[in-house]
Amino acid sequence: MKKLIMILCLCLPLMTGVFAQDGRWTAEKANRWYGDSGWFNGVNYIPSDAINYTAMWDKTSFNPKLIDRELALAEALGFNCVRVVLQHAVYADDPKYFLKTLDKFLAICDRHHIRVMPCFFDDCVFGVNTDPVVGRQPEPLIGWYAWAWSPSPGHTMVIDERYHPQLETYVKDVLRKFRDDRRIFLWDLYNEPTNSNLGSHSLPLLKKVFAWAREINPAQPLTVAVWNGNKDLNSIILDNSDIISYHCYSPKDGMQEQITELKRHGRPVLCSEWMNRPSKSTIEDIMPLLKTENVGAILWGLVNGKTQTNLPWGFRPANLPHTGQWQHDLFHGDFTPYSESELTLIKQLNGK
Repeated sequence: MKKLIMILCLCLPLMTGVFAQDGRWTAEKANRWYGDSGWFNGVNYIPSDAINYTAMWDKTSFNPKLIDRELALAEALGFNCVRVVLQHAVYADDPKYFLKTLDKFLAICDRHHIRVMPCFFDDCVFGVNTDPVVGRQPEPLIGWYAWAWSPSPGHTMVIDERYHPQLETYVKDVLRKFRDDRRIFLWDLYNEPTNSNLGSHSLPLLKKVFAWAREINPAQPLTVAVWNGNKDLNSIILDNSDIISYHCYSPKDGMQEQITELKRHGRPVLCSEWMNRPSKSTIEDIMPLLKTENVGAILWGLVNGKTQTNLPWGFRPANLPHTGQWQHDLFHGDFTPYSESELTLIKQLNGK
């Protein structure tokens, strides 16, 4: 998710940058993998009863029955993948429980013919919560977009490198468990590093997570999404990702510009966050373009709920009632569609 809409400045050199890990897939291997996989089209998924990803995975609130019902909606639309953020705090609380719960989630997805793109870390903060705490999570502050969003592992552990050995254990443990699991199609190592004022503090962990993943050498490819115009950050990302992924909430022209630029790297391209109706990043304009360009498409999100991502970024309770278009999400909390015409087009594009 973004706080600002921008057309990225991605005119980066295609040569090796200051940091590149051995073991990166060749472009030929990456393109063979993508050619064998078909068009990825799906959603960034968080259950409607979860106010953040801590709640999604935590012992007190993991809800497989609701997840099953919601992913049935995704399957009915022809979606074949979801992206989800994992939570280090839940793993640290009970590693065996976390691995078992992730396996349960993958099993639910598999029943609905949906493959998974897990993400280990996330710097995003939309309220005051910069460090996650396990257990029952706060209830929504009505009218505040993603008020209690919880980053992973949290800003303290990102900044203080004395915690990084714990994070290494987490990453490697998850990768070892699922390194050959066909239910996972792609590993997203870090969502929007440097976001929420972390700046360069995120770069050491970004470099390390690439190195840790290469040591395990999973069968699935690795990626981190380009999401802003930070050249130092993007150099690390583009020099180390097997598959090029990016976030774009721009209108059609901006999306086309980013696709054209990123395809210069000669690797498969996947947009792992998009759709912002008020900013003209719409199903009608963007999804056909992504399919025509054979760019993977993972929009935000599925069922509107406690995160209140129907509201615009930065929306506050003082601005209620919200009467404009929904920013994100396809369904109301009662599973009725936000827009029947959007769902009809999605089904058509997915061959349903």
